[in-house]
Amino acid sequence: MQEKKFEYHHAVFLVPFLSLLAIWAVYFLNWKYFLQLNEYGIYPRTLSGLKGVLFSPFLHGDISHIVNNSIALLVLLPLLVFFYKDRYVKVLLLGWLLSGLGTWLIGRPSFHIGASGLVYVLTSFLFFSGIRTKYYRLMAVSFIVVVIYGSSVWYMFPDVKEGVSWEGHLSGFLIGVLLAFGFEKQTYEPYYKYDWQRPDFDASKDAFMKHFDENGHFNPKPEEEEQLQQVQEDTFFTSSSLPLSFKIHYQEKPADETETETKE
Repeated sequence: MQEKKFEYHHAVFLVPFLSLLAIWAVYFLNWKYFLQLNEYGIYPRTLSGLKGVLFSPFLHGDISHIVNNSIALLVLLPLLVFFYKDRYVKVLLLGWLLSGLGTWLIGRPSFHIGASGLVYVLTSFLFFSGIRTKYYRLMAVSFIVVVIYGSSVWYMFPDVKEGVSWEGHLSGFLIGVLLAFGFEKQTYEPYYKYDWQRPDFDASKDAFMKHFDENGHFNPKPEEEEQLQQVQEDTFFTSSSLPLSFKIHYQEKPADETETETKE
């Protein structure tokens, strides 16, 4: 695959904006009207708790919880949408659902809420996808993710901090890894604007480069004999409607003589 020209598109702004708008709108309604929406979180290994797979990313316990997740999504979502334009929808949907199911399977008997699971999906996917492609732009994204969120790996272990769903973090991280290696590997060939940038470029076969000597000095060469002969060659005219060929000969004569022209 040829190197991609990464360009800004509207989804780079719309996806993070709509995601954060939905999260904050639910948080405001829950706080304003005491809706007790946290009961719509994931409650592991119960049939009723499965509804949390869909709703838990929109639910947060307090202001610090939602602020931390919002900042992470504000950083990670634009990176995902911009650099993985062809598959970001699949990553988001599968990461959302599968990380929720993983939390439902391994979680403690309690309501698990928050978008942290999805944050860990994005973190691990961006990191491992970039490393896997070995493409310098995407590897740079991996480096950025490690610098910013590398320390979050410690929150995937039990009893790190009371009230933290390490099961959701671990589930999200593992799902991100699976998605990074589950999709078809993308290979990139450098984008060459000019032929002379290609590694297999042969200057000896290039019409323009032939005018440069061994020292790189521009030294135009006279036209080759073949080019001169081609100009002097007879020209034939053919017509699809007339199956005839006309051969025209031109001869130069002194000014005092009459110019002749013969046709066959």
